[in-house]
Amino acid sequence: MFGELLAPTHMIFILVVAMLIFGPKRLPDLGRSLGKGIKEFKGGLEGIDDNKDDAGKAKDKSDDSSHTV
Repeated sequence: MFGELLAPTHMIFILVVAMLIFGPKRLPDLGRSLGKGIKEFKGGLEGIDDNKDDAGKAKDKSDDSSHTV
């Protein structure tokens, strides 16, 4: 199903339509912003995993400090 969507003729058609809608001057900016958005999204997903680990460590530290009082 998706193999048919990624055929070279379909990709060319999509690029032509995008060029007609946005113009050739805006396409590099759109591609750049899309790439930055994907990069930030991936970084955010990694940050969520890091925050879960940090939260668990912080909870362990708070439990240890409450026992020493």
